Amino acid sequence: MPHSLLTIKDLAAYLHVAQEDLALLVKRNEIPHKMQGDRAMFRRSEIDSWASQRILKLPEQRLTAYHSRSSTGLQNIGQGEPLMPRLFTTDRINPQLSSRTKASAIQDMVRLAAATDLVSDPGELLRMIDEREKMCSTALAGGMALLHPRHHDPYMFAESFIVLGRTIQSIHFGSADGAPTDLFFLVCCQDDRLHLHTLARLCTMCMQTGLLETLRTADSAGAMLASLCAAEEEIIRRL
Repeated sequence: MPHSLLTIKDLAAYLHVAQEDLALLVKRNEIPHKMQGDRAMFRRSEIDSWASQRILKLPEQRLTAYHSRSSTGLQNIGQGEPLMPRLFTTDRINPQLSSRTKASAIQDMVRLAAATDLVSDPGELLRMIDEREKMCSTALAGGMALLHPRHHDPYMFAESFIVLGRTIQSIHFGSADGAPTDLFFLVCCQDDRLHLHTLARLCTMCMQTGLLETLRTADSAGAMLASLCAAEEEIIRRL
């Protein structure tokens, strides 16, 4: 349940981190929680938003470690099993988005997701992505953004998937380094653990392979999909 409460032991297993690390975050008030007596309790919907932001900001070494840990325990997915062929198809990739502003880029990405016929309520998805962007931009260094809704309702999507758009011109999307963005992923996962692991995998692929450059030079959606699969295979070999 998205609004269920987790103990520190439950949360450690859910996020694949040590209880001691979580206790330190609680002490520093760096993680959303509430106290029940002397016990810290965590609302899962708040944790998912917090964890998504943390993953996007992890330095490379810590991201690699988190990605490796999160590769275990995923339902129906083995540790070395690729995600990209499951989540992408060529019709979920648009190499020529005409977006010119942050708002139009978000709208165009939601339209691309809605065209899959896997989104139950595109208007609600747009609202939740806007809500997430108001918290903190999902644009990262390197000219890419990892859009996703703030909360994850398993009934929002018929199945988990990702769409990818490449804009004709770069857009100022709020990246911390001030650089414009031209590659936009929209991650639509039914399962919270899969969502966090997918964010970690995409970040790892973009940081540790030549994926971003090959996505920019690819001449078709098929070539972009092939680049995604090749980058993922490179990362999986390192697990």
